[in-house]
Amino acid sequence: MPDQVRLQDVTADNWRAVTRLELTEEQKRLVANNVYSLAQSKFEPQARPRAIYAGGTLVGFMMYDLELDDTPPQAAIYRFMIDKAHQGKGYGRKSLACAIEEIRQVPGIKSISISYLRDNPVAKKFYASLGFVEGKDDGDKWGEIHAELAL
Repeated sequence: MPDQVRLQDVTADNWRAVTRLELTEEQKRLVANNVYSLAQSKFEPQARPRAIYAGGTLVGFMMYDLELDDTPPQAAIYRFMIDKAHQGKGYGRKSLACAIEEIRQVPGIKSISISYLRDNPVAKKFYASLGFVEGKDDGDKWGEIHAELAL
């Protein structure tokens, strides 16, 4: 992977490009679209929308929450996508590692949760490979599995 992967804020300069990122047809049902996520971030002050760049190229988007008032403080990644033109290049793994490191720097955060649909074996394997451990299946009404990474 020749391009360095990094996370950047979603700003007035790049938000339109973030909304133009695309998933494959099969993946579209697995994650909320970026327009919805950016709108949501404007009404949820704990949301941290992040643009994913490889070198100078926008390749994806993620969003996580920092719930600093919870006891203990918590972080949750709940949006994560790599544009269909950039999948299979290692950007997903590297960008998630960047997010984990970014969250690790927040005082008091001891774990990161992530969720994915029950019928998404690719996500299950991917997150497990990074150390996320599935919790008890509580019959989530959205069909989601919740996994956690201890920091």
